[in-house]
Amino acid sequence: MRIGIDYTSAATQGAGIGRYTRELMRALLALPADNCYSFFYASRHRIEQSAISSQQAASSKQPSAIRRLPFHDKWLMRVWQRLRIPIPVELIVGKVDLFHSPDFTLPPTLPGVPTLLTVHDLSFIRDPDSAWPSLRAFLNQAVPRSVKRATHVLADSQATKNDLIELFGTPAEKITVLYSGVEARFAPVHDRTELDRVCAKYQLPRPFILSIGTLQPRKNYGRLIEAFGQLVAARSSTSPLRGSAHALSAERGRAGRNVSPGYHLVITGGQGWMAEPIFEQVKRSGLESRVHFPGFVDDVDLPALYSAADLFAYVSLYEGFGLPLLEAMACGTPVVGSKVSSLPEVIGEAGLQVDPRDVADIAHALQQMIEQPDLRARSIELGLERAKLFTWDKAARELLAIYDHVAHLR
Repeated sequence: MRIGIDYTSAATQGAGIGRYTRELMRALLALPADNCYSFFYASRHRIEQSAISSQQAASSKQPSAIRRLPFHDKWLMRVWQRLRIPIPVELIVGKVDLFHSPDFTLPPTLPGVPTLLTVHDLSFIRDPDSAWPSLRAFLNQAVPRSVKRATHVLADSQATKNDLIELFGTPAEKITVLYSGVEARFAPVHDRTELDRVCAKYQLPRPFILSIGTLQPRKNYGRLIEAFGQLVAARSSTSPLRGSAHALSAERGRAGRNVSPGYHLVITGGQGWMAEPIFEQVKRSGLESRVHFPGFVDDVDLPALYSAADLFAYVSLYEGFGLPLLEAMACGTPVVGSKVSSLPEVIGEAGLQVDPRDVADIAHALQQMIEQPDLRARSIELGLERAKLFTWDKAARELLAIYDHVAHLR
């Protein structure tokens, strides 16, 4: 079977959907099958062919080819989705038996070609402040139209599937949940030299609570910062619980680490829609010396960053999946996450779940996870085990079966 795949997000986005697409396709190509894949991406910059070609030579069991369209991906989106010019994608990828778009919208295809569309979340509807108004307006038009036209739809979580059914009226049988995986490189890092290197590179004081994601309203950093401020105030007015901090160092194998009771909050990620109010809040609260924004972190540094953190907090208002939570658990970091949308599907019993709109609830969970060694140890143990349930190999094998199913639908 010949399958066409839009690889644009993998080529143009460092995190999020870009990482999802890269890892899923990497795992897919490593599986034995009789398929032939035709990838394309739109970008003025050529990506390293190792993303597909070199990997294929090293480990791929399935032939593939990749083609670059040498212009900005927004131009292609404008032609296909805004102007709705019906130039079929087959002019780019050639004749296919199935076309898969892993990033919300479908291009035009020739009549009779089955199509598979991945919808990661409906945050632009559930949480309208999560996107620029122009982007939100575009998604409100293009995504429902693509979902309706798709032969079948993949959802990142049961929560997203439920949203598709409720908000778009999509038949349940038209949607399959395909969970993301966590890369094998996400594992506890015990090497003190590596931990020190990463902390020095991003100028991170320790101990710290970590959160990862684009600076935007949906990530709920305002309430996280407020909750952190309450935690700082509470710990300043009581005796420092040095015992729990040293217990942390022992339980995670970080002998010799210099731990102090003065916790910091580290929020990594690029600046998105409405990021400036987050910085202003930190200034108003007088927490400039305790809240840090190192910006985008290189992928290679993430396992050590997660491992260096005393706690990972992810109190987003809405997520289609929440991969950073899974990565943190795989690195042996205790987690606190929201009990909304898809996040309970990721956390399970491995961490504390909070109401993301309740600052006191967030602050209490942070304090519990910092000060209760038994709770921390349980979160670490259960998190490591739960992370093993989500692998890219498993996701790719399920995707292969879905391809076979959808190819026979008309």
